[in-house]
Amino acid sequence: MLPMFVRLAMVAVAALVLATGARAQAPAEIQAPDLLVKTVTLEVVDIIQKDSDIQKGDRKKVIALIETKVLPHFNFQAMTSSAVGRNWDKASADQKARLMEEFKTLLVRTYASALAAYSNQKFEFRPLRAKPTDTDVTVHVRIIQSGNQPVTIDYDLEKRPAGWQVWDVRVGGISLVANYRTEFDNLIREKGIEGLIKALYAKNNSLAQPAVAGAQKK
Repeated sequence: MLPMFVRLAMVAVAALVLATGARAQAPAEIQAPDLLVKTVTLEVVDIIQKDSDIQKGDRKKVIALIETKVLPHFNFQAMTSSAVGRNWDKASADQKARLMEEFKTLLVRTYASALAAYSNQKFEFRPLRAKPTDTDVTVHVRIIQSGNQPVTIDYDLEKRPAGWQVWDVRVGGISLVANYRTEFDNLIREKGIEGLIKALYAKNNSLAQPAVAGAQKK
């Protein structure tokens, strides 16, 4: 569903939120968002490089790790409502809950694929341009790939009571949420909100198949 440039963004986002989750229990002062991105991304990339199971493509292990560490640090309601766009208010409470659950599952499985496919990309962290009182900021990062042009990553984060949360990612200026919004809008126009939910459910099942097949071969 997602092109390579979006999957590269997923590597950086997954690195950010996985490490954030690892620190969530520490009663420490909330880090500045740019320092947080830099510190935890490099820390988790190091973990990925040293984890033989992830290097071998153990999706089950990666998914379990993401479900434990990532979910508390994403504002899925904001991401889902923004991705569904103008049709969000047309959905019932039950449909909104199912949309959030399926969208969350889709992102988790996509992150798992991105982490498993990580191949030594380098990160360049740009200075943060924001006031200390800002509660909504953008952190700019570039992914450096050997033999290819750098990929720009812009993280949109919002400061919440529990800490900073990612609510959108832009790759080369293209919003991840907006990318889904176009696809979701087309599906809703053709099949309605229930059709979108069914399409997401089917997509999630298809993404789960490689992990199941791989487990059966062991």
